[in-house]
Amino acid sequence: MYMKILLKTFAVTLAFAIVVFSGCNNSPATTGMSAVDSTAEIYTCSMHPQVMEHEPGHCPICGMTLVKKENASREISKVDLSTLLQPTNQAVISSIPVTTLQFGKQQVRVDALGSIEYDTRFMRTIAARVSGRIEKLYIKYRYQPVHAGDKIMDIYSPELLTGQQNLLLLLKNDPENVTLINAAKQKLLLLGMNAGQLQNVIATGKAHPNVVIYSNYSGHVHEAGNMINTAQPVNTLNETGELSIKEGMYIEKGRPVFQVNNMDHLWVSLNFFAGDISLVKVGMPVTIIPETSPGNEIHSKLSFIEPFYRNDSKTLTARVYFDNSKLMLQVGSQVKATVDINTSMGNWLPQEAVLSLGLNKVVFLKTGNAFTVHPVSTGIAVDDLISITGGLSDKDSVAVNAQFLIDSEGFIKVSK
Repeated sequence: MYMKILLKTFAVTLAFAIVVFSGCNNSPATTGMSAVDSTAEIYTCSMHPQVMEHEPGHCPICGMTLVKKENASREISKVDLSTLLQPTNQAVISSIPVTTLQFGKQQVRVDALGSIEYDTRFMRTIAARVSGRIEKLYIKYRYQPVHAGDKIMDIYSPELLTGQQNLLLLLKNDPENVTLINAAKQKLLLLGMNAGQLQNVIATGKAHPNVVIYSNYSGHVHEAGNMINTAQPVNTLNETGELSIKEGMYIEKGRPVFQVNNMDHLWVSLNFFAGDISLVKVGMPVTIIPETSPGNEIHSKLSFIEPFYRNDSKTLTARVYFDNSKLMLQVGSQVKATVDINTSMGNWLPQEAVLSLGLNKVVFLKTGNAFTVHPVSTGIAVDDLISITGGLSDKDSVAVNAQFLIDSEGFIKVSK
């Protein structure tokens, strides 16, 4: 009997102690995350601000070391419960700095690479005005320099010989027939004789079977075509530099014999990437630095922008015409170029504030005490700034660093 009373007393005492102990643990001063102590230290993850702990440790999401959050309790206490209950793929709470739109102009420097090419506006062709046989060739190799007035070839042409004989016959038998004599002279000039050769025929009274053909242009000689009854072009990049045209060959009237490229007038072909095409306009000043002569900078303007993309190229080509008579730069050499552009007035944000989601661009717009994802339209990027063409007003505040607020598991969901 005594043992039963003792056991009942012990049970009552134990139950009372449990109740008292439980009550102490549930007091607001000692509750874990249910109530935030004003003096409690909060540790959070820099990549996942929604993670908050009372003790140092590691982020359960990404494993990064937790850092102490200053004045965390006071910041959290200001946040509405409705904000805290929003899903993490729509809003995030943070105290990072914010920025607003900056209105103004920006200086843009566009870089481009290119090469020096022949200016096709100054390419000339020496064509055969008569049919005949090449008796002597003065051009011996490809790319040989030639000047206006230099001999190209001696040609035997039955047509030229007959024209000379007709003129001499008129001068001898009908010298007063000025109309026919002038027509005969004009015919010889059109067939390729120059005024000096014509006067020599009249003065000597003899027809010359071989007539010298002169160049009317200056430059480097490139072979323009095969002379032997074919329209197929000759490979102008023949490594040996040998000409396919030889002495003793026959040429046909109207066929191109040589192409003369002028080295005093060239152009630079510059390649601009797709992101810079909207900025580049004809007439903009450009500075060109030749690779073979860095000290001889070329200051000119963009002369022409090709209205198409070249085969297998992702860049657009622009031309810059320049005078090469003093620089003597080589065709095919590489150049670097810079184009300085002043943009029009517009709104700008730091590039770190804008996040690219492929086809969409977003910012973190501050709404109350939280940041929400907000789509924006962007333009060009200049240094560390990017143009904002739509989606924000000058009163909106956005997070300076959008990357800081990104969840590693992709909580961003752009509302349409």
